[in-house]
Amino acid sequence: MNLKSISRVALLATIPLFAISCGESKDTEEEVEVSEAPKFLSKPLVSHIYTADPSVHVFDGTIYIYPSHDVESVVEEDDSGAHFNMRDYHVFSMTDINAEPVDHGRALDVDDVKWAKRQMWAPDAAKKGDKYYLYFPAKDFDDIFRLGVAVSDSPTGPFTAQPEPMKGSYSIDPAVFQDGEEYYIYWGGIWGGQLQKWRTGEYLSTGKSPYADEPEDDEPAISPMVAKLSDDMLEFGEEPKKIAILDQDGTPIKAGDHERRFFEAAWVHKHNDKYYFSYSTGDTHNIAYAIGDSPYGPFTYQGVVLKPVQGWTNHHSIVKIDGKWYIFYHDTELSGETHLRNIKMAELEHLADGTIKTIEPILK
Repeated sequence: MNLKSISRVALLATIPLFAISCGESKDTEEEVEVSEAPKFLSKPLVSHIYTADPSVHVFDGTIYIYPSHDVESVVEEDDSGAHFNMRDYHVFSMTDINAEPVDHGRALDVDDVKWAKRQMWAPDAAKKGDKYYLYFPAKDFDDIFRLGVAVSDSPTGPFTAQPEPMKGSYSIDPAVFQDGEEYYIYWGGIWGGQLQKWRTGEYLSTGKSPYADEPEDDEPAISPMVAKLSDDMLEFGEEPKKIAILDQDGTPIKAGDHERRFFEAAWVHKHNDKYYFSYSTGDTHNIAYAIGDSPYGPFTYQGVVLKPVQGWTNHHSIVKIDGKWYIFYHDTELSGETHLRNIKMAELEHLADGTIKTIEPILK
């Protein structure tokens, strides 16, 4: 596939124009748009297919990237994200942080998942013993997002999906965090991710716009979810719990605080015995983070890891490789289209006080 490179930003420039009026010429000034390519912090890691939402892990010394696979879509764009109509997953590997990623081909297709109808969105993976587990969201035949699990003897697949989704699962963006011998799964995404429709514990089919079931602006924001995984890694090993993201004064971040509230793309990493919960703020396009003393939280808001990228979505993972921390993310440099993204990476720095230095993906 030849991927197009059409991304541009519009800058206003004032230039002289010559106009002829009533037989006379005169100098006038008029504002016109001039296109100029943005300067990006990082280069795309993969260019032969469109990739997004990269979840990255190091297994046995090799770096593995588990992204979603963006494709051209004839589905009309709407607030539910229907035009993000991905149907399969590819796995990539890197022998070191400077290596070119190797595409190991299709690891799982929606046609191989009995319960899934469409929209294989952002996945994640885990290793336990000699087995590898791919966690993914997809819409079932009632168009409700569920979480699925697929298993393989290889980190690159192919993966065999379980015949049913995880019991009691819903919404999107599964992320698995290993802490010692325990594995925790985090998930959730509002609007098109449907998390707001589960506020009562049952799916609310209101028939309204995707954001109609959100709380009022002065109420606590919708919480992402967490559960310890079962020993066999195939189900929740406990009743899922809501994650509290708090302001510095200990009060919950409010639903109307779009600069800081959770939207989607949960990820957890551990640094100096602290747990870092990072996530996308959605319509304000930041990757924000909060810190806590437990994988269950509560987590106290600290700031922004990654400023907005080119494109509507912002989704990431954070991983330590050979003693250094990196953030993997995506933007739309190769296509300029919201639903056709490409993955990137940048080095990430924890400061002496435990906070994270904010990264600007587009250079000024």
